[in-house]
Amino acid sequence: MSPAADHMTNTSATYVTAEEAFRLVMGSLATGVTVVTAPAGDGPRGMTCSSLTSVCLEPATLAVCLRTASSTRDAALGHARFAVNLLHGGAERTARVFSTAVPDRFALVDWRMSETGLPQLTEDACAYAECDVVHTVEIGDHTMIFGAVTDSCVLPGTPLVYARRSYRSWDALPSTQDRPEGEQ
Repeated sequence: MSPAADHMTNTSATYVTAEEAFRLVMGSLATGVTVVTAPAGDGPRGMTCSSLTSVCLEPATLAVCLRTASSTRDAALGHARFAVNLLHGGAERTARVFSTAVPDRFALVDWRMSETGLPQLTEDACAYAECDVVHTVEIGDHTMIFGAVTDSCVLPGTPLVYARRSYRSWDALPSTQDRPEGEQ
């Protein structure tokens, strides 16, 4: 066995459960940090989500994975619409607010209702997209929600990244205002 393979075997043997091992493996994947938001009858809902992916360009479609027991998931499906707010490097506090059971999370951040009625994190996003729900898949304790992008914008700033249970600003990336003219 190679030293690398031996190390992997020894490391995985120290995990308490298969669930913890899986969390550590997935935690090694650096990902952008998104707050998914949706309107609800008694106020907006939102949650931090690192499970966001593009699905296709034609039509522009993305997918988010939300806990099935989440009020944000219920609001998104109930209104058949949701927004994704991709957080910038200075928005770690907002990521933490929306990742914990804080009552009235929206009272703790700057936000506004978009023209189409979706909660938008105005000061904390470096990109934003509004989506119509087009498909869902239930698996385990999560629901994968596919959204057709109906509106989007990119704002100044570099993305907030999450990996190995830590938030970091990805300053190695150019900010949107630093890109050469004509490049998207």
